[in-house]
Amino acid sequence: MTIRALLADDHPVVRSGLRALLSTIEGIELVGEAADGEQAVRETQLLRPDVVLMDIRMPGSGGIEAIRRIRTAVPGTAVLVLTMYDDDATVLTAMQAGARGYLLKGAEQEEIVSAIRAVVAGQAVFGPGVAARVLDLFATRVPDEAPAAMPFPGLTDRERHVLGLLADGRRTSEIARELFLSPKTVSNNLTGIFAKLQVTDRAAAMILARGAGLGGGPDRPGDGPGPRC
Repeated sequence: MTIRALLADDHPVVRSGLRALLSTIEGIELVGEAADGEQAVRETQLLRPDVVLMDIRMPGSGGIEAIRRIRTAVPGTAVLVLTMYDDDATVLTAMQAGARGYLLKGAEQEEIVSAIRAVVAGQAVFGPGVAARVLDLFATRVPDEAPAAMPFPGLTDRERHVLGLLADGRRTSEIARELFLSPKTVSNNLTGIFAKLQVTDRAAAMILARGAGLGGGPDRPGDGPGPRC
């Protein structure tokens, strides 16, 4: 199935470069362009693309407000942020607005194409630098005093435990030792977790896990100390 994409960026040179890139990719069709947030919302409502490649700082309402309005008006359209801004406030606000992915300008062609396909498939994608920043943001959050509902009810107890250890930054071998499992069993569990969470890699899974309150080490309320090897 051909992926229909729309570009939203106020710099003509950037749009030209992305237009040239997408024209060489089989299975992706550029159906429209926008130079500001208002136009991005209008064109998305009119064209109903599968994905919008959205810059953040644009004239008018800008990219963040455009993401919110697109997610409300055209929920079937995924938004992939492609910007030069990676400060904490911008990254977190874009995620809260409903962006499914966040890449920095300068990302490799293969990374951009892979991210487009991933967000259209319903997965969450973050560039390496952005993923590290988001993980740092969640690492500094103070957990709520009242326990929240059990996160990710679709996971088994073992998968949730594995995900919690992954959120702590544990390697597969470390998780295996902690849970007295083989590394292959842990790898199989991780594959199942990624599928259920609709993410493509460890970094995205860690971001979702920490956002749901998992991880944080043995001092997090509700976590046992657990053996360490």
